[in-house]
Amino acid sequence: MLVSILIFLLVLSILVIVHEFGHFWVARKNGVLVEEFGFGLPPRVIGRKIGETLYSINALPFGGFVRLHGEQDEGGIMYPRKAFLNKSKRVRIAVIVAGVIMNFILAVVSFAIVYSFQGIPRELGKVKVVDVTAGTPAQAAGLIVGDFIKSADKKEFIKVEEFISYVDTKRGQKVALVVERETNEIKLTITPRENPPAGEGPLGVTITTTEIYFAPIWQRPFYGIYYGFKEAVFWGQTVISGFSGMIGGLFHGQTPKDVAGPVGIFAVSTQAAKFGTLSLINFIGILSVNLAILNILPFPALDGGRLLFIAIEGVIGRKVLPKIESMVHSAGMIFLLILIVLITFSDVRKLISAGSISGFLQTLTK
Repeated sequence: MLVSILIFLLVLSILVIVHEFGHFWVARKNGVLVEEFGFGLPPRVIGRKIGETLYSINALPFGGFVRLHGEQDEGGIMYPRKAFLNKSKRVRIAVIVAGVIMNFILAVVSFAIVYSFQGIPRELGKVKVVDVTAGTPAQAAGLIVGDFIKSADKKEFIKVEEFISYVDTKRGQKVALVVERETNEIKLTITPRENPPAGEGPLGVTITTTEIYFAPIWQRPFYGIYYGFKEAVFWGQTVISGFSGMIGGLFHGQTPKDVAGPVGIFAVSTQAAKFGTLSLINFIGILSVNLAILNILPFPALDGGRLLFIAIEGVIGRKVLPKIESMVHSAGMIFLLILIVLITFSDVRKLISAGSISGFLQTLTK
């Protein structure tokens, strides 16, 4: 359990610190005074000032934060030229968006590492046999692992679904196959079963149209980044679709059932770690995309909420009073904390009812 807790804290800390480092770096580059970069959450345990910034280690050992000079309060500004509030809209937008961008970059890097070590799936352009079950029509016809099915009844197939669909229409009838085996073409005749056992299919064969490609070592980082970017975009679209569906459901009076909080993240990170380091890194990538999308939502206290106030400023031609903005963000933070507490209680109840982490994860996917 201790190891699981440490893994959970490590995952959460990586996600938050990378996010906050984005704010920190862009703020520094644009002349904003960063008063404190904290590792963990207050109360402060130890701190050391280097240059103008206090670097602190805090009591709650997860996450982190960046405190910018003049972020929300005009009254406490001692260095007007270095105050966040006094910077141009372009600079303030850059500082705010930097955290989201860093989370997306973390996701790309995480997926790139996984692809570099596990290989890259790529399309073969033809159907390949990867398993043949004993005592089935596939074995009787002479199909073996590694065969490529070029055609069935002179029809060529490049997708698994198309081949399966065609075979389903030919149950109980003979099908003429042309198979590529090494450098030879072999003609076989096979009769799909009308009532196959569960899980075997009419032919009793497992097929695919993809393979795992391992590029030369020097090329793997480039392949990894390319496919890592595509994977991050895919998960971003998935998360946006999920949020849209959840919000739409709320308007129709439907309570979200598959939402998880810290307990859910703890459970998934624990399960991912059981499958190895690469599985955990992949989970960090998925979670980082989730954090990026969540943070850009136009809700008070989130980065998207801060962007919303800059947008309002552009519309009305003047800044919203910092005290009012601060109050709105504080209210948003209180709401989010209450929501997290409620989700956590719900997760704990589900975990207790399930009796195990694996059982709990099954309740999330139902």
